Amino acid sequence: MGFGVLCGAPGDRHMKVIICGAGQVGWQIARHLSGEHNDVTVVDNNPELVRRATDTLDVQGIAGFASYPDVLTRAGARDADMIIAATHSDEVNMVICQMAHSVFSIQRKIARLRSKSYLEAIYSDLYRRDHLPIDVVISPEREVAAAAMQRLSAPAAFDTEMFMEGKAQLLGVHIDEDCPVVNTPLRQLTDLFSTLRAIVVGIRRDGTLFAPEPGDQLFVGDSAYVFAHVDDVSRTIEVFGKHQKKQDRMVIVGGGNVGLEVAKALEARTGRVRAKMIERNRTCAEKAAETLERTIVLNGDGLDRSLMIEAGIDRADAMLAVTDDDKVNMLAAVRAKAEGCPFAIALINDPTLVPLMAPLGIDAYINPRATTVSSILRHIRYGRVRQVYSIGDAEAEVIEAEVMSTSPMAGQMIRDIDFPEGVLVGAVSKNGEVMRPTGGMRIDEGDVIALFAMADDVPEVERLMQVSIDFF
Repeated sequence: MGFGVLCGAPGDRHMKVIICGAGQVGWQIARHLSGEHNDVTVVDNNPELVRRATDTLDVQGIAGFASYPDVLTRAGARDADMIIAATHSDEVNMVICQMAHSVFSIQRKIARLRSKSYLEAIYSDLYRRDHLPIDVVISPEREVAAAAMQRLSAPAAFDTEMFMEGKAQLLGVHIDEDCPVVNTPLRQLTDLFSTLRAIVVGIRRDGTLFAPEPGDQLFVGDSAYVFAHVDDVSRTIEVFGKHQKKQDRMVIVGGGNVGLEVAKALEARTGRVRAKMIERNRTCAEKAAETLERTIVLNGDGLDRSLMIEAGIDRADAMLAVTDDDKVNMLAAVRAKAEGCPFAIALINDPTLVPLMAPLGIDAYINPRATTVSSILRHIRYGRVRQVYSIGDAEAEVIEAEVMSTSPMAGQMIRDIDFPEGVLVGAVSKNGEVMRPTGGMRIDEGDVIALFAMADDVPEVERLMQVSIDFF
């Protein structure tokens, strides 16, 4: 590329971050942050997990209890900029943040908290500096419920995420026989639908994801990732041969924390949503029935056909399987589809199961870890990068960032910017107005740009963005 190293903005420096908990979430965050050349140390009391992190990533590792001051000292807490507490225990995460504040004066503290009671305490003054000093509380259940509601907002899409402060949406759409734009070169699409603010940024074909060229076509069996203005989402979905229909009847399998959050969100929706919930554990089912106002709770096995029929699966518009067992969720979704439910969403923790979704006919999935990772990253990347959304098994990312005066892109036309092959511009927001990018559009300082980038090209994108992380 040949720009050499560019000087960042004033105050530009790499962060020293301690990540407590080396499970899926901790590992993914460590991967992102170390990839941006931050100084990352991972702490976990399981030496195997620490070894996995240090073997696969450019990070330091410490085996030990992250809430112990001596372990944090070994991890370099004395001069750390940020600590992320993502262990499996809420209490440990809280103590870590307290230690980070009281003993080490670490500036930013992020904790993952699962328990309902702690989350409700957010609204009291519990998490103030002089009480329990946590700057950002991330709740996986809440994030997942929000992701589920988003999936339901675009039922014809198998994947969706909001960008540009809710003004743009990324949609993953399967291309079927009845898709009117099949076998059409993408540049022709632009001409055919000249007023449609939408652009195809990624295509998955035979299991491989790539950023398409203007001459590429969409084939039956492809999955397309489309970036669209939020006002044009329903038109975009029609262009791809899908139909949006209202969703009034829902069946939820799983009445744990996630199921409960989803049901509450559905009840809060305007319009008459009729939801039924199936929960296997009697105590959980009773608790759900007490908490929810309009949702009917059935106690029994979500894979039981007669119970599904009783819940009205054959007349339901959508079904969500959100138990804590991936395989139960997948089978429940398959059963729902077999009984005639048009739209089934499964909660999947294990990313290696995702490729089985399409062959099993499951319409959409939610990966709670990816959701948690996204929301944590959104809070970390304080400066330029507004948002990062990971596609597939971290094969590509959609990155939204503000263009700085120091960026090599500032003042250039899109066609003249030296993007790598695996990078496409999805949308540009100028003074709050979201536009479809064209080759002749000039990128100015202060614009917000959303880019689709294959994983290997992310470092180059970050260089083009001239990302610098300032927190103050």
